[in-house]
Amino acid sequence: MNNVYEISPQIYWVGGNDRRIERFENMFPLPNGVAYNSYLITDEKTALLDTVDASISGLYLENITHVLGNRSLDYLVINHMEPDHCANIEEIVRRYPDVKVIGNKKTFQFFKQYYSLDISSNCLEVKDQEEISLGKHTLRFYMAPMVHWPEVMMTYEISKGILFSADAFGSFGAISGNLFADEVEYDSYFLDEARRYYTNIVGRFGRQVQAVLKKFADLPINMICSLHGLIWRGDKISYILEKYDKWSSYQPEKKGVVLAYGSMYGNTENVVNALAIKLAKKGIKDIRVYDVSKTHPSYIISDIFKYSNVVLASSTYNLQIYFPMDALLKELAVLNVSNRKVSLIGNHTWASAALKGMTEIVNSMDNFEIVGTPIDIKSTLRDEMVLDELAEAIYQSL
Repeated sequence: MNNVYEISPQIYWVGGNDRRIERFENMFPLPNGVAYNSYLITDEKTALLDTVDASISGLYLENITHVLGNRSLDYLVINHMEPDHCANIEEIVRRYPDVKVIGNKKTFQFFKQYYSLDISSNCLEVKDQEEISLGKHTLRFYMAPMVHWPEVMMTYEISKGILFSADAFGSFGAISGNLFADEVEYDSYFLDEARRYYTNIVGRFGRQVQAVLKKFADLPINMICSLHGLIWRGDKISYILEKYDKWSSYQPEKKGVVLAYGSMYGNTENVVNALAIKLAKKGIKDIRVYDVSKTHPSYIISDIFKYSNVVLASSTYNLQIYFPMDALLKELAVLNVSNRKVSLIGNHTWASAALKGMTEIVNSMDNFEIVGTPIDIKSTLRDEMVLDELAEAIYQSL
């Protein structure tokens, strides 16, 4: 049974959902699955924009057959060559042997790295802002390298002002019937998953995202169709563009404190809980506390992107930073997180190492301001005054 949706005259969503998948890229938890989006235009000539993951190939190919009917497929546009979007290229070419596969030089380089089918006679290489007419609809191609792979491009349909944006503006989470962001209570669930998606998947490439935002600044955009998540239209377009501008410039969305701790026996945890209460008593709102051993780092990283202040507390383990905390810090560094205020707490019993290691990593990151005097605990905190002083320093920094 097909599963399609006409999102604009002659333009169809032909994607699908995978609610069984446990992790995105085998790393990031997907409690509500993920959507794989693909779009099909049926004008004088037909054009399919991207394919989907192998997990939903059966439904996907049925969707395409249903929309095309007896027609053939003229173009297959590859905006992104990541396997969760390109897994059906070979099958599409086999079914429609005369189809022209549109991509850039890197697209076809990556195709050869992944697949063995010879599509050289099908390839149509395009460059930045080249156009192809389908009849009433015209496709213009914009190169968007490193958002978040080097071959990424975006396709703009001129007559309707629709931007097919590859992975940009996407989200974790399956689609439940409503395809458009204005049809759901977006802030109550999808925003957190959109932020977690951006910060962990695209977060490292803020400079490149900023370049793309500038490229499209004067372009009339009436709809944004990502390869994951909901479709943007109307007032929601400015909403998501504003979020992307903040995330990609590494500016916090709001004031608040994320406290993340690594604790073996509860002593470091107790210090963090005590600090959280002291901050709350000072009137600070939006406090988030995470155990790095239990909570997947993608959730912690997402909130660190969201809020202005971070407290990192770690015990020493084998003369190193507690391993889950070390992993979190290294991920933050790789993602180029910057413009945050951070406070540090270390703990040790016989040899101090965690505080020194955390300080070195934080000092290597851009525009991380250390707030308050770092605390180095010996097993348990005996002097509560140092915690009062740290709480006051964080309060003043807000």
